[in-house]
Amino acid sequence: MPTSVVEVSGYIPAVVIPIATAMQLISLLKNGKTSGVNWVSWFLFGVSNIGLYVYTEKYTEVQSIVGLLGSAALDFAIVVVVLCGQKSPPVEHLPTAR
Repeated sequence: MPTSVVEVSGYIPAVVIPIATAMQLISLLKNGKTSGVNWVSWFLFGVSNIGLYVYTEKYTEVQSIVGLLGSAALDFAIVVVVLCGQKSPPVEHLPTAR
């Protein structure tokens, strides 16, 4: 495959993945609602992006830095927002010993 096709193809996920992740983060910050957002999934996405960055061995390529490390940073930001936004349930909803 021609190098230019491979090069351009690398920019697609480098742009799309961080934008999609940023949209989730912006939505969380605007709405302030974290219900339905699974922080473990976003944490695992972050870990996976770092693993893929190491695996590709393209440490200085802008596509890898933005697409993988940038996305990982946004993934972890979502985790922080979700964990900080979770409130403990009201006392009347806590289970009681009988």
